[in-house]
Amino acid sequence: MTTNKTRIAVFCSGSGSNFQAIFHALKQREINAEIVLCLSNRWQCGAMEFARENGIATLHLTEKQFDSFDGFAAAMVECLKKEQIEIIVLAGYMRKVPDAVVEAYTDRIINIHPALLPKFGGEGMYGIHVHTAVLASGETESGATVHLVNEEYDQGRILMQRKVPVHPGDSPESLAARVLACEHTLYPDALEKLLSELNS
Repeated sequence: MTTNKTRIAVFCSGSGSNFQAIFHALKQREINAEIVLCLSNRWQCGAMEFARENGIATLHLTEKQFDSFDGFAAAMVECLKKEQIEIIVLAGYMRKVPDAVVEAYTDRIINIHPALLPKFGGEGMYGIHVHTAVLASGETESGATVHLVNEEYDQGRILMQRKVPVHPGDSPESLAARVLACEHTLYPDALEKLLSELNS
């Protein structure tokens, strides 16, 4: 007997390469889950275009559309509940998720960070800043971490990590490319692990 698929929302701000990796993995692996919503703070970005091209509902939501942050947060929760979202995947979403959303989806929001947490995490540590810090520290390896999201930056329970080497002569950009390739396989694996945990 086929059960209803777990309904996933992906939050994005940029090209959405991790979003695309997860989308394709869900289909190829026949995982009993589907991405039904792409939420972004930017109407025009690669992730939103990919969603539209693949028949996934899109939602452009920003604080500027509301009189208060609380109003913005409440509207986000309402939209997610209306779409019957069960899991939220952060894939390059460059905003802090409102606490009201974190509370409504406790242990059901995941994020990927381009380093081996707890190292090189926290507020301000994102994108190229992370890789610059890794190289400046003299680390010989880096990687990516998928973790549950709570009210503090990069502090939630770690679901899965994968390492990549730091090569002599690496630039922040070359290291970023190697870590991103790692993310594209790690994130679907970690999502599958979370789905298994929730369904066990």
